[in-house]
Amino acid sequence: MFGDLFEEDFSFISNNQCGKGKKSKPRDTEPPAPREFTNLSGIKNQGGTCYLNSLLQTLLFTPEFREALFSLGPEELGTLDDISKPDAKVRIIPLQLQRLFAQLLLLDQQAASTTDLTESFGWNSNEEMRQHDVQELNRILFSALETSLVGTSGHDIINRLYHGIVVNQIVCKECKNVSERQEDFLDLTVAVKGIAGLEEALWNMYVEEEYFENDNLYRCGACDKLVEASKLAKLRKLPPFLTISLLRFNFDFEKCERYKETSCYTFPIQINLSPFCEQTELDDSEYMYELFSVIIHKGGCYGGHYHVYIKDVDELGNWQLQEEESNTVEDKVLRDTENAKEIENPLAVLKGILSEEESKQMPVDQLGQKLLEKKGMSWNKKYRKQYGALRKYLQNHPQVFQFSPDENKVGLKEKYHKLPFKSDSQGQDLQSPPQKNNVQWNLEKTSTTLRDSSAGCHWFDLNDSKVQPIKEKDIEKQFQGKESAYMLFYRKSQLKRPPEARGNPRYQIPEHLLNEMNAANTELQKKRAECDSASHGIDLHLHLSSCYKFHNGALHPSFTWKESIVDLTIDRRRTLGDLRQSVFQMLESWEGDMILSIAKPLPAGLHLYHSLDGDELTLDGIGLADGADIFVWNGKEVGGTKVLTGPDHEPVIVNVLRLAEYNEGGKGQHFTESQHIIPCSTELGALRRALAPSGGIILKNGSGLGKDTKNWEVLPEEDMKETVKSVGLTDGCSILILDSHDQSLVNVSNGNLTAFTCDISWLQVKNFCRTDAEEKQVKITTTIETVMSDIKIKAIQELQLEEELANDSCLRPVSGNGKLLSPVPEDYTVKEAELKMGSLLGLCHGKSPTSTQLFLYFIVGSDQHTGPEMEIVVEETASVRECLNLMLEKSGLSGDNWHLRRLDWCYEAGEALSQENATLKELNVCRGDTLVVTEGKLPPKGFLKIPIWWYKPLNHMEHQENARDQVNGVTCKMEALEVSPAGEYVQTDMGLCYAGSIEITGEASLEDLKIQAMTLPCCQEQIIPLPAFLRAWTVESKRPGKLLRNNKQQLNEYKLGARVEICIEPLQKEENLGPHELLLRVQMGIPGQRDYYHSTDLVWDISKECTTGALRQRVASHYCLPVDKIEIAKYFPEKFEWLPISSWTQQISKRKRKKKQESLQSAPYHLKDGDIIGVKNLLLDDAKDFSTVRDDVGKEKQRQLALEKKKSRQAERLQNHIFSEEKVNIKHRKPEVALSINVGVFR
Repeated sequence: MFGDLFEEDFSFISNNQCGKGKKSKPRDTEPPAPREFTNLSGIKNQGGTCYLNSLLQTLLFTPEFREALFSLGPEELGTLDDISKPDAKVRIIPLQLQRLFAQLLLLDQQAASTTDLTESFGWNSNEEMRQHDVQELNRILFSALETSLVGTSGHDIINRLYHGIVVNQIVCKECKNVSERQEDFLDLTVAVKGIAGLEEALWNMYVEEEYFENDNLYRCGACDKLVEASKLAKLRKLPPFLTISLLRFNFDFEKCERYKETSCYTFPIQINLSPFCEQTELDDSEYMYELFSVIIHKGGCYGGHYHVYIKDVDELGNWQLQEEESNTVEDKVLRDTENAKEIENPLAVLKGILSEEESKQMPVDQLGQKLLEKKGMSWNKKYRKQYGALRKYLQNHPQVFQFSPDENKVGLKEKYHKLPFKSDSQGQDLQSPPQKNNVQWNLEKTSTTLRDSSAGCHWFDLNDSKVQPIKEKDIEKQFQGKESAYMLFYRKSQLKRPPEARGNPRYQIPEHLLNEMNAANTELQKKRAECDSASHGIDLHLHLSSCYKFHNGALHPSFTWKESIVDLTIDRRRTLGDLRQSVFQMLESWEGDMILSIAKPLPAGLHLYHSLDGDELTLDGIGLADGADIFVWNGKEVGGTKVLTGPDHEPVIVNVLRLAEYNEGGKGQHFTESQHIIPCSTELGALRRALAPSGGIILKNGSGLGKDTKNWEVLPEEDMKETVKSVGLTDGCSILILDSHDQSLVNVSNGNLTAFTCDISWLQVKNFCRTDAEEKQVKITTTIETVMSDIKIKAIQELQLEEELANDSCLRPVSGNGKLLSPVPEDYTVKEAELKMGSLLGLCHGKSPTSTQLFLYFIVGSDQHTGPEMEIVVEETASVRECLNLMLEKSGLSGDNWHLRRLDWCYEAGEALSQENATLKELNVCRGDTLVVTEGKLPPKGFLKIPIWWYKPLNHMEHQENARDQVNGVTCKMEALEVSPAGEYVQTDMGLCYAGSIEITGEASLEDLKIQAMTLPCCQEQIIPLPAFLRAWTVESKRPGKLLRNNKQQLNEYKLGARVEICIEPLQKEENLGPHELLLRVQMGIPGQRDYYHSTDLVWDISKECTTGALRQRVASHYCLPVDKIEIAKYFPEKFEWLPISSWTQQISKRKRKKKQESLQSAPYHLKDGDIIGVKNLLLDDAKDFSTVRDDVGKEKQRQLALEKKKSRQAERLQNHIFSEEKVNIKHRKPEVALSINVGVFR
């Protein structure tokens, strides 16, 4: 009904799943967290089930409902084990509800799961992620329970606890006859809008009377006539539990949108319903109700979250709330000052709390509460970040604290007090926890004094998995706002709970559920113990010295890494001595001293750091992390070689570059490269002696290989006593060794390279020479100064190809889509060829062009998709004519009727190369350009070659024949429909006949063009006395476009363009249109038919105004008809649609009206020359439909074409696996889905 009105808001949930640097463990292997200090269990949210959780908690804390449900045994409901049996009647919903209530009461976990319950509802994962209205769920769940309990002793549970009766009465004012009608209810729905609170709403519903009088009279059955009467409603029967639903959500009919009523709406903790009841003679206690649950909705009308405030009637939870701090800042500062030193030391704080207890012991959970109560802060807020969890902190100080055998209680060791562990208040030893009904109830670890100090019924906020204590006055905060009360639950004040139910969660729970929960608690304790051990376990990698050898300044395994490493898992709380003993046990053959050293794998190999000392220290205390590498050796040597340890002796891998002695290209620099492992404590002087015995200069580049060489810097002579580490050389850094004969390349004074700046990187070369073999690809190390011929020779060598291929091959860059680009001249450097480092080159057959030659692509014809793309190499000094002849020869064409054009940005034939004697270089034709060989000779310079069309509109008789030629209302004449270049069906009512082409100078006038057009053979058949009897149009989309006015105007002034086409229309009389005259084609509709008479030309002067009224006046005068007896519309042939030009005007200001009326040449009409205007004569034809049969056919064709396009696009998406949706910031609303619960048949 409400769609996503109650959609869950998850904005408060963090995306961070685990801490940084911690091992991520599977969530399903961890046992659920135990209950918090409140001893109440929450319910997990399955994605959108907060509304369900809130209602279930309310039912759980309705003891009478809970106990009535528990009273139904397996003999009535069946058992869950019999679900698969075909003949068994298993009432699965009440069974799963019983089991969930038992878990919430008895199972030691922070939150229970409702998965089994929702599965019994028949819900799938989609339903669990979709949130619904809790008021709707309340009714549907009660209906499902009633259906499930048919035929059992609990068939009337809902009716007995929640059923009430409202009576509606109408009293006749004359005969006093009373007509009444009863209505049953399980909950009352009250209005919120415009009402101050619950009492006022009930007063309006059950006290105020409605009167029938004046024109609104009531027909009395006894009087049998219309009479005055009064109508009222009263509560006839009150249920033990009264549920009230607040109408918080309304609809604003002015804004047409939903909204949430957030105004203040009060409701009492106790309410007397006697003023609203029919019978009031009973004692007032019969009408007193107490509030015990408030379901709260937080959010707006399109999303939100539910939680519930509940009164703990049976005192099952532990309620303790931090007292409000002092109102004065001075008291707070004084208190903080007095406790600052003690607070900063958690050991002293905890010892002080325990020493104040008589038994010097208490449950661990209560210890945290004592800290909160006495020191004004919680452990998690003050100490957890630095010292970890409270239990772990206590366990890490075994010399001070002592745990009970079940680790539920903690106390001080005997040296801190003289009393050993004592028995608890009930005389039971700590080693045997108290048991009731044979259930090991470890939640009773909380002290009884806590409950005594907070005796009485208290309120809790149950928000999915989270349970927190609240004060009763906090309910007032839910009177108004976006977070406000949505459902109220009251119970009769007379309903008293038995003493044995107070504080006893096992009260009235069946034996089989007690046993199930007992077993589940035992399993939980076992899993938590295993998880605690696993969470403290760390994995260590042991490297054995017998499997390693030392060379090149680092340790390397004699075999594989896997064979040289032994993995060991150990508890981090154990000592270093325990670790050493474990290693001794694993290595039975070890002799002599055993030293354990921290190791670290480096790029150069394994390196050792400090040794581990202090066998009495814990592994956590010495900082041993999970996944640490430990080297096991004698502490002196490995394989007879002394090993230097520590960070000062870390090995570093350095790339050493030298200038090559021989460079085949003879241009630019080439380098040789090698890697060396150097201890970081090595002095630069010793390094120079080792790498350049004859002397030289060392340059370093801290950015590594392939970076900008401006980072190269010379290591001066005074730095030769520095170490590799001190000058900043690390793994991956590069050093350049220049011998004495290369030192001229360096300016030692400022430490920069002067003779060259080389980016050292690589290019990829792929073999395209052999089609039968696999196309191999190699990397070639190069700089920006490397010559292309050297790259080609090195690629041929690494590809293991024939050396003769070097004379008949070239390198061609490969584009991103795999296309081979123009070859690179061999004498170019990488920089001159404008190649980016890492680019892909193709080694192809054919000689590469020289630096004076151009490699060009060319195609024949104007469409590059119809013909193949060919290649040619020409001199840049060749003329356009010479280049054209070479292209014609290669493509097998001949003749002089050809010319060259460039390929424009739309990949179409563009600008023509009209200067045939100019060289390609002079016309800026570049290497890799594509030219188009186009048929036809170019006109002389300054001339236009214009195709001429003869324009003949369809005459009247042709229209009549089209109108008659109809079958069942659909025309059969389809010649007037053609396909446009855009793939759309368009209408061409006018005939365009190609007459030929003319060559005319751009300085000629429009009259000259018409005269020359009259000489064409097609035009000579017509009798045209003067050029003024011709009308000229441009051709656009196979129909007349722009009208060319003024016969004396030059063609250049029209800005026609190089590819313009002109159509000529013959006229019956001379015409010379002015700049403010608009030419329209008007056609009168044929009365009684969906067709028009032959169109006529209408010249309209728009110099004064171009408005609807002016056009209607002009059309009416043209046909000699009254203005109010015609209707006109503009025709849009590309859409086959008519847009009526209405005479209706809005009541607007004069300024706006003037602007509004000047819109016929703007949107939506865009009136221009040649537009078709349809006219309807209302004296003969009252049909205002302007469309014709051909319009219907055209629209149908366009619709079919659109469907075909859509199907082809869908097929293409399916083939290419394109299913991704656009990510937008708008949160889409979910579809409206009704809530339902599936119930079996038990009648």
